[in-house]
Amino acid sequence: MAQVEATTERVIAADAETVFDALADYKETRGKVLPEHFSEYEVREGGDGEGTLVHWKLQATSKRIRDCLLEVTEPSDGRLVEKDRNSSMVTTWTVTPAGEGRSKAVVTTVWNGAGGIGGFFERTFAPKGLARIYDQLLVNLAAEVEK
Repeated sequence: MAQVEATTERVIAADAETVFDALADYKETRGKVLPEHFSEYEVREGGDGEGTLVHWKLQATSKRIRDCLLEVTEPSDGRLVEKDRNSSMVTTWTVTPAGEGRSKAVVTTVWNGAGGIGGFFERTFAPKGLARIYDQLLVNLAAEVEK
């Protein structure tokens, strides 16, 4: 069972604090910027960064739907970590300054992949598919904070 990793990033025309605050706002902003791959979005506890418990279903392919129940932590400034209680999946959001009035948002998701031939296909195709989903989320986030 090998670890699978998907990463994507985007420079956003808003300062790092604004971008991070929008990402950490599970009550309002996060639900608005999720692409169509996410459904059944629900904040179960908290709603603003650390201490939030959020649920959604992520449909990565027509046949693959992951039921996610995520605990949110903020281990350091500019870093938001979502750990799935239902699997080994961990998503880390990092927002850093990228020049005057700009920031770079990086999202990395890791999980323990399957073994065998199924694991080979998962390691080959899942990172690209998940990166496309998170790229769309970052496009939506940029549109939201650049208003």
